[in-house]
Amino acid sequence: GSNVLRMSSGIQIKPKAAVQKSKTSSPLPCSPEPAIKPQPKPSDKLNPKTIDPFSADSRPTSAFAAIYAKGGIPCRLVHGSVKHRLQWECLPETVPFDPLLVTLAEGLRETKHPYTFVSKEGFKELLMVEGAAEKAIPLLPRLVPVLKAALAHSDDEVFGRGLDALVQLSAVVGTSLNDHLKHLLTNLSRRLMDKKFREKITVALQKLEQYGGKVS
Repeated sequence: GSNVLRMSSGIQIKPKAAVQKSKTSSPLPCSPEPAIKPQPKPSDKLNPKTIDPFSADSRPTSAFAAIYAKGGIPCRLVHGSVKHRLQWECLPETVPFDPLLVTLAEGLRETKHPYTFVSKEGFKELLMVEGAAEKAIPLLPRLVPVLKAALAHSDDEVFGRGLDALVQLSAVVGTSLNDHLKHLLTNLSRRLMDKKFREKITVALQKLEQYGGKVS
């Protein structure tokens, strides 16, 4: 039988056979099958914050890292000369948001490459697909606690990714997020005292008000 990987949020992912890589550069529609494992680059070894999730000596320290190592995230990092990007193994709009959107949100708390980029960019791109609102709204009770944990993280970069993700989510689900805001504002107010985040948080709050309407 298939091995079942249990995450802290209670979701389950059942790894299946690896997806056959398309002969073209265009992703194909597919279910959330495990992605092809990218080959580690020599340059990764020179980056002290980079780990090789596929190394025999590497033991995943989080649920997201474990899923990524098993190929359970249907996208991979492509190193560019100017900036990195994600390459999806299948069209993002064909991937079920449950559990992938929650999985990517949990990955926002990662502090090592490539998890940091994959989780942030994957969360953003998944919310950009057509019909994202209808798919994301039912997941809010599970997404909000995960985003709250990112906003409460001591690492500044994790907090920044959590804040960006919150604004992105608000832009998609609109007023549906209003009932959950009370769980997030405490962590935002704490960071508001930090000068380096004051402007960024103020802008974020203005956007939350814009997307959530007068009730927010």
